[in-house]
Amino acid sequence: MRGGYAGDMSLKDLVYMAPPVPSLRGRKVLITGAASGIGRATALACANEGAHLVVTDLHIEPLDALVAEVGAAGGTVLYHQAGDVSDYDWVAAFARAVDAEVGVMDVVMNIAGISAWGTVENLEHKHWKSMVDVNLMGPIHIIESFVPQMVARGKGGQLVNVSSAAGLLALPWHAAYSASKFGLRGVSEVLRFDLRRHRIGVSLVCPGAVATPLVNTVDIVGIDRDNAEVAEAIGGFHKMAASPEKAAAAIIKGIKKNQYIVYTSFDIRFGYWWARKFAFPYEVAMRIANDQFTRLARKAPPKAVSAAKEIRATGT
Repeated sequence: MRGGYAGDMSLKDLVYMAPPVPSLRGRKVLITGAASGIGRATALACANEGAHLVVTDLHIEPLDALVAEVGAAGGTVLYHQAGDVSDYDWVAAFARAVDAEVGVMDVVMNIAGISAWGTVENLEHKHWKSMVDVNLMGPIHIIESFVPQMVARGKGGQLVNVSSAAGLLALPWHAAYSASKFGLRGVSEVLRFDLRRHRIGVSLVCPGAVATPLVNTVDIVGIDRDNAEVAEAIGGFHKMAASPEKAAAAIIKGIKKNQYIVYTSFDIRFGYWWARKFAFPYEVAMRIANDQFTRLARKAPPKAVSAAKEIRATGT
């Protein structure tokens, strides 16, 4: 690629860009939400590929355990620190420390996330706010604190944002969660083109069911999770869920090939294709799904004394 702007590109450059990060060996990789779920599996897989890690998570003890595990396996963690990605001041200070101690990242992965489901009459302001603060503003804080350095360096790189099937499809009870995940999808879609002239690829990861701790802790507002039918539904989710390791493998493959949308399971790939090709059947299917969820809600009202607890889980 000649120069740094689209106007300097050849037609071949405009049509095709070789993967900026075809291998992780020796690359500096930042991962948020690294202490559990997809984040932890991805950190271990990247270390196994020879990446040099910078990791963060809200919780220090499991983060320390991850660092110890990577080291015991012969991997490299260059820097780690616990903190809240929704806190811009903390992220900015963290980025300054990383810049000073480690230097510029080659790959930046936004994996940290939380989840809460519910209908609009049950969701409280704190649910909407926490979804946007952690799942959307958190990645934005990381992007604005780490990606400009990659641009200035001029050697390319990869940005990975973990969205969700709920960032592609109108899943029942997911309004607050989808607000954050559709938003992250929009950010990624724009940056995909904005960063191309700097040879920085963008991957948008859209997991479906993944067997992470988030499954058991997701806040389902207005529903009694102990209800037998709800427990059965969650059990069914577990049966169809992909492992975090499978999701991590898909992410690494997506980086190496500079794939934009990265699916962790076939069902979401098919569902998104089907929704785009068959708009009316998709609308009917979503109406039916909402009716089924409504019937389940009627059978599992919340317990008399219960305040919806705020969940702060990492690793998506």
